[in-house]
Amino acid sequence: MGNADLRDIAAIEDVSFDNISGVVAVDAHNWLYRYLTTTVRFTPEEAYTTRDGEEVANLIGIAQGVPKFFEHDLTPVFVFDGGVTELKSAEVQRRREQREAAEQRQQAAEDRGDTVEAARLDAQTQRLTDTIQETSRELLRLLDVPIVEAPAEGEAQAARMNSAGLVDYVGSEDYDVLLFGGPRTLRQLTSAGDPELMDLDATLARHDLSQDQLIDAAILCGTDFNEGVSGIGPKTALQSIHEHGDLFAVLEAEGATVENAERVRSFFRDPPVREDVSFDTTVEPDVEAARAYVTEEWEVDAGEVDRGFDRLADAVTQTGLDDWA
Repeated sequence: MGNADLRDIAAIEDVSFDNISGVVAVDAHNWLYRYLTTTVRFTPEEAYTTRDGEEVANLIGIAQGVPKFFEHDLTPVFVFDGGVTELKSAEVQRRREQREAAEQRQQAAEDRGDTVEAARLDAQTQRLTDTIQETSRELLRLLDVPIVEAPAEGEAQAARMNSAGLVDYVGSEDYDVLLFGGPRTLRQLTSAGDPELMDLDATLARHDLSQDQLIDAAILCGTDFNEGVSGIGPKTALQSIHEHGDLFAVLEAEGATVENAERVRSFFRDPPVREDVSFDTTVEPDVEAARAYVTEEWEVDAGEVDRGFDRLADAVTQTGLDDWA
């Protein structure tokens, strides 16, 4: 996930689903991981584990989560990550180490019979396996939900689609969407209640920043692609950028360095994305085929997904009636 310090900088407001509609480019890995961890924590393991031992809690997450978009007049386009950039290798290693530490604590909790703590830690050890990746794409295909394959970071591709006017919003919890130039981001789409709207133009105006200066301030705090400067948080970063103008002037004044600073800066300014993106937002899901795929082919407990599939069928039908009217 992106640099949480950006929350202190970003212009974010609560919005009502009643006041938003359109097409949202969903940061697929970010969205799936949130549903995956929640499902694993609160759902019996046997409900999403096949006889061969494959765990596909993601299918429950999709069945329960996708209807929410259509119920609120939002059409999702799921944007999947491509290859991991070399700049992110340190962050990937850090997350791997955190997951391994959680696995060790989970085993200890199981050994002492603490099932509540074991379930909590099990959620922290989840990863998007090849099976989860493949089955997620197939279920979305059966639901006729558009998919875009990004060459690298999914949130960067989604941000470019938003800035190009191909979609109305990005859907992500990742604050890095701001740095990649995403104009309008909906957050908390996996939570109960209404979402938050993160607005790039409002963020820049609030702090009297250019887009490049916002990127520079974030680099000073630290991002997924670089360590920040010790002692510099959001408030100090903004003050320093205003005083000195840009990242390298601040570093010179502070006598500090940021490894790969120019590469990180360039990555946010011009990330690898696809420009030739096209998709059809006239969604006609084959709900029964999707239901059979999840409950018969992948042996997921029907009781965990039937309501979601019914909600989706009702929402799409109602949307069609509204359009016709």
